[in-house]
Amino acid sequence: MVTRLSTIVLAGLLAAGTAVVSAQRGNPLVKFDGQTVDEMIAAFMAERQIPGVTLAIVQAPYISRAVGYGVSDTESRRLASPKTLWNVGQMARAYTAVAIKQLVEAGKVKIDDPVGKHVTGLPPAWQPVTLQQLIGHASGLPDYTRQAGFDPARVYTRAQLLALVRDARIEFTPNTNGGASATDYLLLGMVVERASGMSYEAYVTKNQIERLQLRNTVFASGLPGVKQETLDGPEAKHRAFLLERPFIDPTEAATGYTLKGGALAPVKAAADSAWFGHGAIFASAEDISLWDIGLAGGQLVASKDNRHVLYNPAVIDQGITIPANAGWRFPRHKGLMDIEGSVPGYSCYLARFTDPGELLCVTLCGNRDGIDFTGLARRIAGAFDPRLGPSLKMKTSRESTYSVASTADRFESFIATKSVVVAPRPGAASTKEFSLRLGAGRESIVRVWEEADGTVWLGYDESDASLRPALEAAVKYATAPY
Repeated sequence: MVTRLSTIVLAGLLAAGTAVVSAQRGNPLVKFDGQTVDEMIAAFMAERQIPGVTLAIVQAPYISRAVGYGVSDTESRRLASPKTLWNVGQMARAYTAVAIKQLVEAGKVKIDDPVGKHVTGLPPAWQPVTLQQLIGHASGLPDYTRQAGFDPARVYTRAQLLALVRDARIEFTPNTNGGASATDYLLLGMVVERASGMSYEAYVTKNQIERLQLRNTVFASGLPGVKQETLDGPEAKHRAFLLERPFIDPTEAATGYTLKGGALAPVKAAADSAWFGHGAIFASAEDISLWDIGLAGGQLVASKDNRHVLYNPAVIDQGITIPANAGWRFPRHKGLMDIEGSVPGYSCYLARFTDPGELLCVTLCGNRDGIDFTGLARRIAGAFDPRLGPSLKMKTSRESTYSVASTADRFESFIATKSVVVAPRPGAASTKEFSLRLGAGRESIVRVWEEADGTVWLGYDESDASLRPALEAAVKYATAPY
């Protein structure tokens, strides 16, 4: 793996800082708050009923750990492995944004081009929206996946997807706000096709997957060609071959699951056309890490300035900063950026600590939808470097991309929509901490605070399990734009 990695990028992930090492680098006793990484993941999977998970760790310039836990399919009991494929969900936005930047560097498009220049037949109000506004989710265009008629398992044409929202109201004036919309990346995928003269899949495959020799990354349409490991049956010869050559790790795609009535149920495979541009990619956690290293090392986007745009918050009218861009989110921890995806049956997450003194990345993928891996990833990062772990002031905590006051306001506005009783916010001695009291019976205390390093956290010590779904959703909304 080290040899293959070095062929992808000589300098490694942000190599300018690789000479700076942390006290934990190379320490085999990786623990945070008294728990090993294995213990953290096992407890997390059991609590949330996740059949399988794969973890990949990058300590620049190496992938120092890639390991699977549980099973990728509950019926066949295939093991989750470093090569198991998961639907990366909305993380695919990052691949699409890279494709646009590649076309910019090839002189095929300009980042400030109106989308109407490349995609014909759009509603008049959509046509002036620029490619940069689409990348930064600053378009205000309605999200076709949130429409009542959308079915992720249905095969759609591009025109049919656009028809779902063609007559819907624009949510805000372009470049005056931020809000995730799948329509943004549907249009960007169409721009890739018009500007390159290739299908979106062919362009990304040639210019990202093949360029980086990603052997365990494929579009959903290519899944039928992926070999599935079996314990018996017609592929017994394949299995025997593997046993003779144990260094070969079979590639297979995980089965996706959701919770129905408290029990796991397999999810009908989503049609790749339904997630065009933002959710039709399957990849192993290891390949996600390799893709990320290739991007950081200039193998996908040559210009440092172009990579800089992808790696920093979007700036809209009046110089307002949205703490997200191209699917990435930007908490206040210096150099931290993260991205997640969740589609029916699957959840994936990548956190990058890019400060020269840290240089660690955590990738987690699992075969259950609706999973927020953020807290687990921070605890895992803390096991490798304590400075990267979450605040332990509360049992559950998540870093925010907003100020203390904005985080508290967003939490209160969201939780109110869930019919949860919120006691009036007490007067605070400082704007650096607020306490919110939830529930009319067994109460949960929610706190928002700023640490000495300027990071802002929202956390709670749960006392009423019935509040958990509303709490988790509110925490996610309060701390990030998407």
